[in-house]
Amino acid sequence: MKRDRYTRRSRSKKNKNLHMPQELLIQILLRLPVKSLVRFKCVSKSWLSLIYDPHFARSHFELAPARTHRLVFLAASASEARSIDSDVPLYNHSSAAAVKLDFLLPQSYPHAEIKGSCIGFLLLDCYTNLYVWNPSTGVHRRISCSPMEPNNFTFIHGFGYDPSTDDYLVVQASYDPGADLTTHMEIFSLRTNTWKQIEGAHFPYMNSCDDARVGSLLNGAIHWLVWNYDLSVNVIVAFDLTERSCSEIPLPDDFFDDFESCELWVLGGFLSLWAIGEGTTDIWVMEEYKVHSSWTKAITVSTNDIPTQYFSPICSTKNGDIVGLDGTKGFVKYNDKGLLQEYCNDSHGCQVTMYTESLLSLPGHTEQPEEYD
Repeated sequence: MKRDRYTRRSRSKKNKNLHMPQELLIQILLRLPVKSLVRFKCVSKSWLSLIYDPHFARSHFELAPARTHRLVFLAASASEARSIDSDVPLYNHSSAAAVKLDFLLPQSYPHAEIKGSCIGFLLLDCYTNLYVWNPSTGVHRRISCSPMEPNNFTFIHGFGYDPSTDDYLVVQASYDPGADLTTHMEIFSLRTNTWKQIEGAHFPYMNSCDDARVGSLLNGAIHWLVWNYDLSVNVIVAFDLTERSCSEIPLPDDFFDDFESCELWVLGGFLSLWAIGEGTTDIWVMEEYKVHSSWTKAITVSTNDIPTQYFSPICSTKNGDIVGLDGTKGFVKYNDKGLLQEYCNDSHGCQVTMYTESLLSLPGHTEQPEEYD
C-alpha cells in the first residue's frame, strides 16, 4: 500500500516537472524551422492554434534565426514544384523536396510562370489567372487577371507587401501595342480583392528589352529596369507600395551593357544590378539606397570555367556565396570574390526563384493550411 502511494506521488511529481510555461514554449517554437512547426500542429489543439496564430506567424518570420531561404523550381509541364535550401551544397540538390501544385488546373501547368516573391509567398501567372501561393504551407489564393490585360501587353510585373495596410499587392504596367504610348499601371489588393488603375499619374515607361520584367522588392518598393520614352534613356523605376508613387534611380555611370542581358536583384540587402559580358558577369551594388554616387562594381565573375560561359545570379547565401544558373539547366555557385565554388548540371526545372519559409497567411484567409510534404 505504501509503495502504491509512493508510486502515485512520484508519477504526479514527474508530470508536474514536465509542465512547461507557455511563454518558454513559445520562445522555443519561435526558433524552429517552418517544416517542423507545420508537423507539430498535430501535437494538440493548443499547439495547432498557437502555430497558426497570425501574431505568432509574424513574430516567427521576423526572428532571423528561424528564417530559412529556399529555392523553388517550377518545371514547364509538371504538376509539382521542387524546393531546396539555398545554403546547402549544390550536390545535395538531388534530394530536393516535392511541393504540391494541385490547386492549379492541369491546363495551367505549361503556362505557369513565377512573377514575384514576397515574405514567404510567390506570385504565379497561370495563363488566365494569377495565384498567390505559400510553398511552405500550401496556402494560396486565385486572382482573376486584370480586365485590361486581354487588350494590353503587360511588360512589368511586381509583388509586394504594404505594412501600413497589412496588404499584399500585385503591381503591373501595360500598354496597347496598337495605340499610342500611353502606359497604364494597375494594383490588385488582396485585402479588398479588387484591381485599381492608378489615375492621374504620368508613367512614361516601356520595355527596356523584349521580355517582360519581374520586379525586385527592397525597402518597401518594387524596382524594374525600364525605358523612359520621354527622356529616351534607360533607368530604374521604383514604385513605393505605401505611397503608391514612382521615382527614378539612375544607372551606374560605368554601365553600358545591353539591356537584353542584365537584370536587377537584391544582394545582401542592397539594390544590385548584374550584366553578362564577354566571359564575365559583372555585378554592381548600390551601397547607399538612392544615392547615385554609391554605385560600385563589386564583383566580376569569370564564366570561362563553366560549359555555357553564362551566369545569371539568383540569390546569395548566408555566408555571402552567390548562387545562379548557367543559362540552361545548371547550377553555379561563386564566392563573394567571384571565384567558382561549385557547379551542378541539374537545376530540376526551367524557372527558379528564392523565397523565405513562413507560416504567414493572406488577408481574409480562414481555412487551415495543407500538410507540408
